[in-house]
Amino acid sequence: MPVYLSSTAAMWYLPFVLPIALWVAWSDLKYMKIYNNAVLAMLGIYLVLGFFTLPLDQYLWHMTHFVVVLVIGFILNYLNMVGAGDAKIAAAMAPFIMREDAVMVAYLLAALILLTYFTHRLARILSFVRNLAPEWESWDRKDFPMGVTISATFITYLVLGILYGQ
Repeated sequence: MPVYLSSTAAMWYLPFVLPIALWVAWSDLKYMKIYNNAVLAMLGIYLVLGFFTLPLDQYLWHMTHFVVVLVIGFILNYLNMVGAGDAKIAAAMAPFIMREDAVMVAYLLAALILLTYFTHRLARILSFVRNLAPEWESWDRKDFPMGVTISATFITYLVLGILYGQ
C-alpha cells in the first residue's frame, strides 16, 4: 500500500509530534482530558514544519483539513459521540495527513479503535495493571479515552510514511 506522505516530511514531523501525541494519550488516560496546549503545540508544529516540508499550495490547502475535521468533530461532539478534546486534537493532526492517504488513515483508525478499546478494557479489569496507575480516571469512567487511539493512529501513520512514503 503506498503512502503519499513523503518519507522526508514524516521524518521531520515525527520527532516533534511524538512527545505531544504521547502526552495526549497519557493525559486522556489519567485525566480524561486533552489540553488545549497540546492542540496548539501540534498545530504550531505543522505551521512551522509544514512550511518547509510541503510545496506552498499543498501547505495552505492542508490547513483546510484542520477546518473540515474541526467542524465534523464539533458536530460529533454536539451529538455526544466524541469529546471536544478528541475533536480538537484530531483537527490539529489533520493537516499532517495527505488527502490521498485519508482512506488508509480511516482504516487504520478503525483497527486501532478496536485494539485500544479492548486493550484498555482488559487492562482495567486486571488489578496488577490498575495498581501501576491507580489514579487514572479512565479506569472508572464509562467513556473511552479516544486520545489514545487518535495518537496511536497519527504516530502509526507517520511511521508508515517514513517506511513507505513517497
